[in-house]
Amino acid sequence: MALRCNVLVCGGSACLMSGDAAKVARNFELILKAKGFGDEAQVVTTGCFGFCEQGPIVKIEPDNVFYIKVSPSDVKTIVEEHITKGRIVERLLYEEPGLRRKLGKTEDMPFYKKQVRIALRHCGLINPEDIGEYIALGGYEALGRVLTNMTPQQVSDEIGRSGLRGRGGGGFPTGLKWEITRQSPGEKKYIICNADEGDPGAFMDRSILEGDPQGVIEAMAIAGYAVGAQTGIIYIRAEYPLAIKRLDTAITQARAHGMLGKDIFGSGFDFDIVFHYGAGAFVCGEETALINSCEGKRGEPDYKPPYPAQTGYKGFPTCVNNVETLANIPEIILKGAEWFAGIGSPKSPGTKVFALAGKIRNVGLVEVPMGITLREIIYEIGGGIKGGKKFKAVQTGGPSGGLIGEDGLDTPIDYESLLGAGSMMGSGGMIVMDEDDNAVDITKFYLEFALAESCGRCTPCRIGTKRMHEIAEKILAGEGSMDDLELLEQMAEMIRDSSLCGLGQSAPNPVLSTLRGFRKEYEKLIGKAKA
Repeated sequence: MALRCNVLVCGGSACLMSGDAAKVARNFELILKAKGFGDEAQVVTTGCFGFCEQGPIVKIEPDNVFYIKVSPSDVKTIVEEHITKGRIVERLLYEEPGLRRKLGKTEDMPFYKKQVRIALRHCGLINPEDIGEYIALGGYEALGRVLTNMTPQQVSDEIGRSGLRGRGGGGFPTGLKWEITRQSPGEKKYIICNADEGDPGAFMDRSILEGDPQGVIEAMAIAGYAVGAQTGIIYIRAEYPLAIKRLDTAITQARAHGMLGKDIFGSGFDFDIVFHYGAGAFVCGEETALINSCEGKRGEPDYKPPYPAQTGYKGFPTCVNNVETLANIPEIILKGAEWFAGIGSPKSPGTKVFALAGKIRNVGLVEVPMGITLREIIYEIGGGIKGGKKFKAVQTGGPSGGLIGEDGLDTPIDYESLLGAGSMMGSGGMIVMDEDDNAVDITKFYLEFALAESCGRCTPCRIGTKRMHEIAEKILAGEGSMDDLELLEQMAEMIRDSSLCGLGQSAPNPVLSTLRGFRKEYEKLIGKAKA
């Protein structure tokens, strides 16, 4: 009997942690079988759809009907009404706020309208534990093209022309990093996938690994060919059990299908992947600290130069790319550098994945073209501030970024514009705050994080973050003075300019951005102390 519909059930961490998504999928299987539709309707557990606020999510294909907040008890209704009789279950559709209009298709929803999904192209669409579904959508075609029709130089040149920049925070040109690694002498070379996502409120890389692990594996093999590496390492934090499980399954399947291992595609190219588990240290997101951790050493950064692309893992040239960066690679190879460069802005081509969190209606994962404004993300995609409250600020770049207030809402999302606004791209965390949040409290929170995560190797970060935290506590306790405010600013600038790695260099960003945009909140607390 022919298959006539797919029931896609979100199997991302957010929906699974609600406790219902797994039961929803199981109920569909049981009820469809009981109704005699077991051969006509297939239940597929996918990766994250992105619209986490509305989970658990179910999508019926080919009807393209999107159901939200589906409970196990709703499954019988969907089967009886939609799958059996072709009647859409209106009460489970998304209702556009303020308009009381039910929307059943993703292309009609404001949350999805401005998104362009490249890194997330397969998330919510395929079963991440079935390599066959990945291959059916063109998976490993890019690797085949590279190994049979392109030289390593041509591959790195193609990525260079695309303008792809590292999506882990620094924004370094990916093609250039590949070329430096390729040209660096060494009898061995390594590719490392940095999946050590440690920013508060960030879940981009985790969702990609859970929803499309084969895409990252294929990209690592392409990168390995381009730089001359035969071994890839995925450095992933042990707190991501679902991502680890799906990656492990994907690697096993890729080996079984000849996509990893010896003589891939009969090209003579050998490449395989191993895991290294991180213990959750935020500083290990920095590439030299990550490499030290991979080698069994204390996870702390090294002085640069030499850079890992020259001397990295075990002393050999090593290219470190984060998950989202790699997720773009197969599409660039298939569609061309010019296609990718035509999306986004001239200096920041392509798209960026953001984890929207905080005081926003539509918490979730979004992928948008570079150059879109903060206002568009927060008010059009994100649906505005929860509870009708007034917007106060948005924190981009996690603890390494800064707070951007209302006067910066029209800032374009690209590397240079965010730096100019006193923040940074970071890995893609975006935490929205409302009028009830206090800038000094927020600053203290991020300083606590930086203090706890500092590896302690350099004095500015080890001691400086502690002193800044003490001053923030003093001001919040009503014991601060204007001299403390001046000292806080001076220390922040000194730590930014003299710390060894990105953690210390960026730890002062929340301090400096709140002093610039919300100084009156500091002065108000100091005024209370004097009174």
